[in-house]
Amino acid sequence: MNRRRVIMPPWAQTIRFQVALSLGVLFATLAGSAGYGIYALNLRRHDYEILNLSGQLRVTSAAMVSDARTFLQLASDSAANRGAERQVYYEGLQRHMALYDKIITAFVTRRFEPELTGKYDAIVCIWDARSRSQLQRTADDWQAFRHTLNRRLGAADGAPDVTRGAEYVAEVGDRLSKSSAQLSRAFQDMMEQKLATIRLFNQLVLALAAVTMVALIALLYRHLVRPLRETMDGFSRVARGELGHQVPVQGGGEISQMTTAFNQLSVRLNALFRLTDRIAQGKTLDDTLRFVTEEFRGFLPLDWVGLFFLAPDGERLVLERQSGSDDRILREGMSFPRFGVTLQAGAARTVNDLGAAHRDTPSDACIGMLRYGGFASAMLLPIQGSGGGALLVFASRVRGAYAPEHAELIENVAGQLTHALDKTVFMEGLVVSAIQGLAKLAESRDAETGDHLARMALYAALIAEELGRAGPYQDQISAAFVRSIHQFAPMHDIGKVGLGDAILHKPGGLSEAERVDMQRHPTIGAEVLRQCEAQMNDLGYSIFRVAIEIAEAHHERFDGAGYPRGLAGLAIPLAARIVSVADVFDALTSKRAYKEAWPVEQALAMLEAEAGAQFDPDVVAAFRRALPQVLEIYERFRNVAADGDESGDTEPANHAHELIGAGRA
Repeated sequence: MNRRRVIMPPWAQTIRFQVALSLGVLFATLAGSAGYGIYALNLRRHDYEILNLSGQLRVTSAAMVSDARTFLQLASDSAANRGAERQVYYEGLQRHMALYDKIITAFVTRRFEPELTGKYDAIVCIWDARSRSQLQRTADDWQAFRHTLNRRLGAADGAPDVTRGAEYVAEVGDRLSKSSAQLSRAFQDMMEQKLATIRLFNQLVLALAAVTMVALIALLYRHLVRPLRETMDGFSRVARGELGHQVPVQGGGEISQMTTAFNQLSVRLNALFRLTDRIAQGKTLDDTLRFVTEEFRGFLPLDWVGLFFLAPDGERLVLERQSGSDDRILREGMSFPRFGVTLQAGAARTVNDLGAAHRDTPSDACIGMLRYGGFASAMLLPIQGSGGGALLVFASRVRGAYAPEHAELIENVAGQLTHALDKTVFMEGLVVSAIQGLAKLAESRDAETGDHLARMALYAALIAEELGRAGPYQDQISAAFVRSIHQFAPMHDIGKVGLGDAILHKPGGLSEAERVDMQRHPTIGAEVLRQCEAQMNDLGYSIFRVAIEIAEAHHERFDGAGYPRGLAGLAIPLAARIVSVADVFDALTSKRAYKEAWPVEQALAMLEAEAGAQFDPDVVAAFRRALPQVLEIYERFRNVAADGDESGDTEPANHAHELIGAGRA
């Protein structure tokens, strides 16, 4: 059988209600006891009158019998004395009869008039069944007794026959006295029953009061004393460092709300300490922003976190990093005018309806940019670090997502966030400096390499971005990956520092021995970078992983005929496959000591011809799609990448293959 669970409304689960209910029951019990006691006292006063009057009936009936017998025993010596005795007896008999009749009538009507009781007000009585039955018998006995007595007293000449009346009273008066005594006893039993009922009621009241008190004490202990003790113990444990400790939530009401609030506080403290610890462990800006996104999702609605830096001109804010959402809509490097955005560290700005805010302040480009990204609510936190002003943005796709307590939380941890971001920005600055230093090391060995590094790094970044938009590698491409490609592509030929100038600066083709020596540079470069990575690993950082992949594998071929390891297909790291296409394209379209520059169309045709052999076909296809942006970069560096049409001379395609295969590209 399914039992339906009774669900109490929230207000009925509060301690205020339960204590008030218990006290109300206790008060009602005591008030009822007091009221019943007053009622019982009034009944007792009535009972005294009833017993008094029933006693008078018994006494009056007995007096009538005693007077009659006394009268019959008197024998006066004169007629005059006898007449006086009859008169005295007759008058006394009339008084007794009048009193008995008045009392029995009051009993029958259940109303005692003041003249009968001497009280100010009439008394109304209630009889139990036995009393009513006996009262009816006694009243009937009295009616029969009075009727017969009046008939005996009556005479033909109108004078009362006192002697006959006395004889009748003496003869049957005992029955009336017995009936009166039985009525008095019935009333006494009724009074005793009332007393028993009062005693039982008082016992029940005392028992109910005791149960109520025990229940109230148990209620207070269970819902107040014990939870408070456990909560205090929880506070002590949290104070000792057991962050995240949970106190069992018992029942409902205020204490459960307090316990729930304590548990939430404990969880929040634990999460905040974990957040502080985790963001302190961030080695890169991407790590820190990802940690912030993951940890803050436990405290507030969050779909996206973006970090904007002030551009050098001070007029625009540039999206430096983002985390938590699709980066194909809002891309790192996008910017908007600073107008309407303050970078003074202070309170977080909450916008719970980006659509309405954009309509109200269309010049606020930041709101428009977030709307373009598909977000409905946002919090903007200005931060001030050692690098200057920045803007940290938390966004949600839900309208009205952020409450005041969310902004208060963000403001409370703004210091930790600023410190963590400052540290990772500084670390990334060191990485960039290291990369630039190593790239210049290679540039110092080959004067023609420097501009080549800048161009091919931009080409590689464009290819990576395009692969992130379409193709089989979308899931592998992120903004961080594109950034790593751009940063580390210039280090692809770092291994050339281990080669001699005779090989690097030789104007013509290389001999077989020189070719073998040239093909050592990927291994040399990878080894140099591995040593750098090992040193960074000792400090807890990993920086050069992508650089190692690029340096070691950018001369591998998709068909497996490359060097130094003969990797094929997807076994070649994606970063190396991308850099390989960018490197060869720039090598073909650039003038070198040993060759002239190719036209773009001819270089592109060569790349497509080698798709599936030397190059990854999907990477070549992405390069083709990114060609408009590639040509912009090409035109920008045209002064150092001379067009083949302008030179009037081109290299044969087979000679180009020879140069690329030798590692001269």
